[in-house]
Amino acid sequence: MFGRKRQGSVLCTSCGVLVGVNDDKCYNCGRRNPALWGFAPALRALGADLGLVNFIIAACVIVFGLTLIRSMLIGAGIDTSGLFSFGGPALFVWGEFGASGVLPVFTYGRWWTVLSAGWIHAGVIHIFFNMNALRQLGPAIAELYGPGRMVIIYTAGSVAGFTLSTLAGRYMPHVPLLGAGDITAGASAAIAGLIGALWHYGQRGGSSMAQNAARSFVIYMVVIGFAGGIDNWAHGGGFAGGYLMSRLLDPLTRERTDHVLIAIVCLVVTLGAVVVSFFMPLVPVG
Repeated sequence: MFGRKRQGSVLCTSCGVLVGVNDDKCYNCGRRNPALWGFAPALRALGADLGLVNFIIAACVIVFGLTLIRSMLIGAGIDTSGLFSFGGPALFVWGEFGASGVLPVFTYGRWWTVLSAGWIHAGVIHIFFNMNALRQLGPAIAELYGPGRMVIIYTAGSVAGFTLSTLAGRYMPHVPLLGAGDITAGASAAIAGLIGALWHYGQRGGSSMAQNAARSFVIYMVVIGFAGGIDNWAHGGGFAGGYLMSRLLDPLTRERTDHVLIAIVCLVVTLGAVVVSFFMPLVPVG
């Protein structure tokens, strides 16, 4: 089922037209290497998103589990103090694993945490809501943009969201309701990036259904934002980052093979930032 096909015909990974397994270019859409070295049938078996949504969800759950184990090993226990942090690790452990914000970036000089923070979650409810939203949005954006571009947009939203939140917390800490704090994390900034991409697709493709769906998600995020303890700067930055990246990638063009390679690099680099965060000691700078 997951082997490499070496002869015969397969479906082009971009347009679905039959092409030769060894063809250099799809005659219909122009995609180079449309059979992906003969692995296209195996990748199609993973779904339209090539299994990338499941990978992200699994990685988030594993990282969350590791933060819980770490919190218990150092004697900090499990947090029961708040709605979104309930059942999560101690705040110090967030920082160890790569949470971002004013404290990690400006006090400890951990600038790379804008890459890692999207993998870190505060509590059971926090990760449940985020992974449920990703389960809904991820495959849809992969269908519209392609799985590689979906991951690129997801990453851009996360980085833009935590960068804006960190800067806002540093230079505009007292703006009411927007919620930039000393430490922040979660996949919601990246998910807001997917919403931004859905919004742009509705505009670019003239799809009222896509725009209405994006509008519903935006309203939901705004309402949730008033619940308290929500980093609305990260959500706004994530939406903007995803929207701008989707404009750059243009959903009305075909996804290229290099988009998938860039997506893999995005996943490796951001997860690598979690590893770097854990092994890099928390030492104040300056």
